[in-house]
Amino acid sequence: MKKGLFWAVAIAGIGVVIACGAMWSRSSKEAASDYRTVQVRRGDLVETISATGTVEPEDLIDVGAQVAGRIVEFGKDRQGREIDYGSEVEAGMVLARIDDTVYRADLNQAEAGLSSAKANLERTKADLEQLKAKNDQAQNDWERARKLGPSDALSQSSYDGYRSAADVAKAALEMGKAAIKQAEAGVAQAQADLNRAKQNLSYCTIVSPIKGVIIDRRVNIGQTVVASLNAPSLFLIAKDLKQVQVWVAVNEADIGSIHPGQKVTFTVDAYPDERFEGRVGKIRLNASMTQNVVTYTVEVVTDNSSGRLLPYLTANLRFETKRSDNALIVPNQALKWSPPGRTGRAGSADRSRIAETGRGERDRRPAGSGASHQGAGTGTLWTLEGNTLKPVRVSLGISDGSETAVSGPDIREGMVVVTGTMTASEISSGSGAQQSSTNPFVPQIPRRGKRN
Repeated sequence: MKKGLFWAVAIAGIGVVIACGAMWSRSSKEAASDYRTVQVRRGDLVETISATGTVEPEDLIDVGAQVAGRIVEFGKDRQGREIDYGSEVEAGMVLARIDDTVYRADLNQAEAGLSSAKANLERTKADLEQLKAKNDQAQNDWERARKLGPSDALSQSSYDGYRSAADVAKAALEMGKAAIKQAEAGVAQAQADLNRAKQNLSYCTIVSPIKGVIIDRRVNIGQTVVASLNAPSLFLIAKDLKQVQVWVAVNEADIGSIHPGQKVTFTVDAYPDERFEGRVGKIRLNASMTQNVVTYTVEVVTDNSSGRLLPYLTANLRFETKRSDNALIVPNQALKWSPPGRTGRAGSADRSRIAETGRGERDRRPAGSGASHQGAGTGTLWTLEGNTLKPVRVSLGISDGSETAVSGPDIREGMVVVTGTMTASEISSGSGAQQSSTNPFVPQIPRRGKRN
């Protein structure tokens, strides 16, 4: 009886020991799997400034009308089609014609006026020759009278008459010369009127000043254009769409990191899966202020030989400010996390700076936002060794807003670092042990790996 009781107690004790061991083992495994983890990877990291801009042609020509009239006809493009939106035109090609009835009548009138002025000049020249002859005769008569003088052969009255006739003839000759100058001025004025009439008539034919593409046609056949103080706009022509610009509004906080020749990448909503490249051309100095936000317009030059970039598309740009190739990269969440009750060796200053990384455009002004520009600094990563958390001191490099380049003697590629603790639902579902807990507003990249 006592022997049976002994074996019963022994068996019960062994069962308790086995149960306790199983519970301890299970609790240890659960403790190790209560953390979100991610592996340190090696890759290229680029620090950028984000901004939004608009695709613009390099050179736009606004073709207007210098005379008033009714549009009666459009020209033909290189394909023989009527000038319209998107038509390719050459310099000197006819774009449209304005009714020239009035201006042709003005031209005929100016031609007639010029002919009249020329005839008047010829008549005045003939009168001048007649006046010269009369003046010569009067001067000769006066010369003979002056030699004779008042005498029995020449009375005093005749003497005075010859002298007066000579003076009158001389004055008439001078008047004839003045009439010649007036007639010549009349001819010049009539010629100017004729030239103006010809020019106005030529304005009735609207021609392209450059080789380019019609961006906008603002008139229709039958429409009357009125040219008064400002020339009405008829066509908008882009000089060359093979080279386009992107005009970007960059805020004053980021403009110091922008310089000519800087590499830029951008996308447009029309082709969301295609990335375009360009270079900073110039920075305009005429800043604008909107709601106390100062922005500068930056011109980004890009090639458009394919013709895919249409004018006025909205572009989302990234200016490359710093680059780190083949660097060790960790999520910013791993640098911000520390075990409960511990601040880690990074200190509050470094950890608060790291915490700012990844806020991105949510905390920046809408004119343009960049990644957090971190300088030299240090941080702490936490890695699991069995069931124990171990701190790893690292030096911080550049950041793109969601990930940061790190370096140090104790960090290596593939090392598993902790990014956070899992919630109860994640523990019960068994998910989230090996993932990156980065900025929730940044798209997450799926990562493969087993729970450590």
